[in-house]
Amino acid sequence: MGRVSRASISLEPELFEQFDAFAATSGYATRSEAVKALMRSALVQQEWQGGRDVAGAIVMVYDHHRGSIVKKLTDVQHDFGELIVCSQHVHLDHHHCMEVVVVRGAAARIRQLLAGLKAVKGVKHSALMTATTGEGVR
Repeated sequence: MGRVSRASISLEPELFEQFDAFAATSGYATRSEAVKALMRSALVQQEWQGGRDVAGAIVMVYDHHRGSIVKKLTDVQHDFGELIVCSQHVHLDHHHCMEVVVVRGAAARIRQLLAGLKAVKGVKHSALMTATTGEGVR
């Protein structure tokens, strides 16, 4: 392990117990690993609030038999082609498909893409998994 800095924090006993339980059930080997993960998560969210280049994944579930939904979703994605790294189409059952669209670019533009995809009638669920390019988070 490289050089580290140490910090001390004061917590109410109840919060400390809750955090220990969180760390244990989340699979972190130590409290420090859990704290580092939460800190990185906060830094990623800060990247998404700022003007940084970010990464993420948009997940959608839809009924592919509904109208021309596949064409409409493809058209929206083509309008934002500079953001899309790749996509994966998965057949969940005879009617339902899941599509995962991996994105990288300006957060505001990615949110526009998400809004455009959500607006397509027949999309039953959509969600954005925010991530980082790794440049701003150590």
